[in-house]
Amino acid sequence: GKVQRWQESAVKTPEIIEKMRVAGKMGAEVLKLAGEFVRPGITTDEIDVYVHNLCIERNSYPSPLNYSGYPKSVCTSVNEVICHGIPDARVLLDGDIINLDVTCYFNGVHGDTNATFAVGDIDQENKNLIHVTEECTWRGIEAVVPGRPLSDIGRAIETRAKQDKLGVVRAFIGHGIGEQFHTDIQVLHYYDSHNNTIMRPGMTFTIEPMITLGTWQHRMWNDDWTAVTADGKRTAQFEHTVLVTDTGVDVLTGGPGAASPNAPWKR
Repeated sequence: GKVQRWQESAVKTPEIIEKMRVAGKMGAEVLKLAGEFVRPGITTDEIDVYVHNLCIERNSYPSPLNYSGYPKSVCTSVNEVICHGIPDARVLLDGDIINLDVTCYFNGVHGDTNATFAVGDIDQENKNLIHVTEECTWRGIEAVVPGRPLSDIGRAIETRAKQDKLGVVRAFIGHGIGEQFHTDIQVLHYYDSHNNTIMRPGMTFTIEPMITLGTWQHRMWNDDWTAVTADGKRTAQFEHTVLVTDTGVDVLTGGPGAASPNAPWKR
């Protein structure tokens, strides 16, 4: 259950960036279709098979499969599961919420994205949790400015979450991405002045805040993968792969046809 971080050039070549645009669009497409597949009565295993086949049909490989021993092709994190939930025979129930984390490996690069979906009808508290989490993600994206430190991203996310008195998970963070699934850029989703790497044009990384209805603290299940909230309260997450540009940011897994295409306040 350990995420490997690999040394890789932080600033990508134009060739790698173009490949990442394609892989990012592919990841976004698979995630959107997977979200539309979610409904009460299906199992997370069925979602896994569906996502696996969507990747293979596109001549891509589902990056999570066998990554550091992870046994499935997608992460399915239900209700109090923060991240890295393993698909199994669990049946989704009306009123659940589920995060689907999809990564496609295509033409030598990874496109990583996730979103949280309602299962059937959910209550207002859960709707608000999902809405604020998506807003937090896009506040973080808007804080991507060349020449500024990565800590601006965490500050923007934490500020938005605190407005609704929600928790920000600290143990799991955004990461550099490219030819490797996880590179050594670390993107904290809360403010820490030590997270002071300067954003430079050509950098690619994920922004993927996990926002909770209670504590930010987590505990691990004994499968060594599944992280849950320490208080058992629900949690949501969204994720995009982003590129720092000369003037700001490009969202490689956003745009028309994505589950979270743009900032919610711009729709």
